[in-house]
Order: sequence, then C-alpha cells, then structure tokens
Amino acid sequence: MSPSGFLARRDTAAIEEMDRPDCDPVLLENTYRQFGLVNAVVSGWRHTYVTLLRPRLSTSSSCSLLDVGSGGGDVPRALARWARRDGLNLDITAIDPDERAHAFAVAQPQVPGLTFRRAFSSELVAEGRTFDAVISNHLLHHLSPGEFTGLLRDTEQLSPGIAVHSDIVRHRVAYGLFSAGTLPLRNSYIRADGRTSIRRSYTPTELRLRLKEEHGTGWSVRSSPLFHHSLVYEPGGNDRA
Repeated sequence: MSPSGFLARRDTAAIEEMDRPDCDPVLLENTYRQFGLVNAVVSGWRHTYVTLLRPRLSTSSSCSLLDVGSGGGDVPRALARWARRDGLNLDITAIDPDERAHAFAVAQPQVPGLTFRRAFSSELVAEGRTFDAVISNHLLHHLSPGEFTGLLRDTEQLSPGIAVHSDIVRHRVAYGLFSAGTLPLRNSYIRADGRTSIRRSYTPTELRLRLKEEHGTGWSVRSSPLFHHSLVYEPGGNDRA
C-alpha cells in the first residue's frame, strides 16, 4: 500500500537533529547509546546476518566486512558477537566520517576483530581495499542523489562478495508504531529523528525505480521484517530489482 498524506512523498528537506553540527552533545551521546536498543528491536540485523551474510562468510579462513556509516557502532558490535559465537574469523571495519560518532564508538569497550575508523567509503576505494561483505544501516535515506550513486559505485568496487544496505520503509503504520514505541525514550533525539528518518525514507517501489536509474547489475531490492528493506548487491548474480 502506498503512503498517503504527509508520507505520500519523501521529505528530503527534513533534517535530523543529530545531523546538525550544533546539536546538544548530551542528547547526541544519549542517542548513540539508545541506538543499541532501538536497532536490536527494529532493524532486523539478526535476520539479515543469518539469511544473507553468514552463508557467504567462510568458516575455514578469515573473512572481512565493512560497515559504512556505522554511527555509534552498535550494529558492527552485534555482528562481531554473532560471528564469534558461530566460530567465524571475521574482521570488521566500521567507518563513519562524523567525528562525534567516531569518538563515541571508540570510547566503548573494545570488541575483538572490530576496528573503527573515521573515513568515507571512497577513501577505502582509493586505497584498493576489498571486503567479503559490505553493509550499511539506515544510511540510504540520508544520502543526496549524488551520494547515493557514489555509495553504489564504491560498493561495487569494495565488495566482490555481497553487500546489504538496509533501510526503513516509509509507511504510515511504521511511523505510528515507532512514534508509540519510542515514547519512553527520553533525553535523546531517537523519537524525533526516527520519525524524520521515516519521512525521508524510500518505499520499495521508489527504491527499485532509483536502482533502475543507476543501471547497476547485480543489485536487487528485498523486503525485510519490521518495515525494512535492503538494497542487496551480489556480483555475478541475477538482477532481481
């Protein structure tokens, strides 16, 4: 079902408070802390790890994963824990150009096999880096058209294996559930910015149309639980957009 009313179109003019350079540092740090809880409940990365990532990662040799726009670092930390439990020798590089996000991430307890770095994906491309898997969480809706194109281009060069860019689906039910479910989360930007994120996000149809505009092969849009969808890149695979 297509969104209606104020969700009928992407609100690309809306700005999340935590993206403002002068936002309150205490509220921002609380937001990074609360991301761990929110993403654990709604982002569906456990399902994505089990169904898409783990089958592509080797159990007999070391493998690598890149998280683009890792924010406070809760998603790569979870992936590192799951991989370790499954006996995978997984090295994770988590990058974010925002110095505030990077400072928060590196201040948390260290996790074996996980490295945080303040960088853009294009810098790793310039270094000739490649990874067995590339991911991002709730990044696509932040990007301008040029940045979206750049992310796809960088991903294709960084990952000969698989890439999964997961994001929220813009839907009135998702907006209502998130608004109600985050009422207890105080003293952070979670509730306000989460609703802004939904307003800025794509519908599956819009994401497929955007993907066709990029003329990329190996890309597909796949539905995920809890009002999420993923832009998946599988080099050499069928384009199922």
